[in-house]
Amino acid sequence: MAVLQPREVFRVLGAHGVKYVVIGNLGGTLYGSPLVTNDIDVCPSKDDQNLAALAGALLQMDARIRTPDAPDGIPFACDATFLRQMQMVNLTTRFGDVDVSFQPSGTRGYDDLRLRAVRIDLQDGISTSIASLEDIIRSKEAANREKDRLALPTLRLLLQKIRERERPPR
Repeated sequence: MAVLQPREVFRVLGAHGVKYVVIGNLGGTLYGSPLVTNDIDVCPSKDDQNLAALAGALLQMDARIRTPDAPDGIPFACDATFLRQMQMVNLTTRFGDVDVSFQPSGTRGYDDLRLRAVRIDLQDGISTSIASLEDIIRSKEAANREKDRLALPTLRLLLQKIRERERPPR
């Protein structure tokens, strides 16, 4: 398993013109959450042009399907046709694990999440879009997995603190 390199993943996705938003714990981390994550969760647009761009980016990252039985991943037909059939695919790449979810729990997918997404600029001309913290929380609540339930108190507290900072002084 490669060490997670989010900036490289964002760089490749950007170079291919992929429309996506970051979700999951990395999304929370980009807002300031102290939660540790070992992967990047993204929700891309499922339009044909974007699926082709995503396939190109994944090929450049040497993406392979990640399973417990094959830690180095399994090769797959990385093209728009394959991706169109998927709701979610867990991948390993040379830049770490990337989970692609076309309709994260509790959402209607990219078109829903992009409405409140925030664009952030990292260094060296790399930027990415992050789902709103409210939407990340909404998705984790709907998924209701143990790991999501464990993350929710931290994310809710972070959202509360962000809202307090944004509140105008009285």
